[in-house]
Amino acid sequence: MLRTVTLLTALFCLVGCSRLGSHPLVTAAKEEVARNPAARDLLGDSIEFSEKVTGRANETDGIAAMQFEATGAKAAATVVVEGKKLGDEWGVTLLEVRPATGEELSLTAELAERMGIDTPKFDPTAKPTTSSAAPPPSEIEITLPPGGPGAE
Repeated sequence: MLRTVTLLTALFCLVGCSRLGSHPLVTAAKEEVARNPAARDLLGDSIEFSEKVTGRANETDGIAAMQFEATGAKAAATVVVEGKKLGDEWGVTLLEVRPATGEELSLTAELAERMGIDTPKFDPTAKPTTSSAAPPPSEIEITLPPGGPGAE
């Protein structure tokens, strides 16, 4: 019995890890970390990524948060990627390289600039846009049939 539970647990991890490992957000994160000059300065050349990816990706809600290890010639770090799914496409909302030394490297802005993400930044001073919806009627008349509930 214990052997069966151990085997099922290992199989679940392998299936789950490989599914997350091939997630579009993980692929985008690995590509950005490998090509980003600041990440290469921090980790060194020849960056390799672990096969083990932990976290969650909810296709129904369209929210994902995952992490995996990256190792270069100079250092190792945890790569954290979060994203949101709009329509059929996943978009990165957070990409950070977190080495054990504690200095955190955010690659979110560089990735957004390179990918040409067109999400407008929040402007707290922006004026609301006008709506083209028709105004509500000035008077509403409700006619009820005679004899309400319980009347005989």
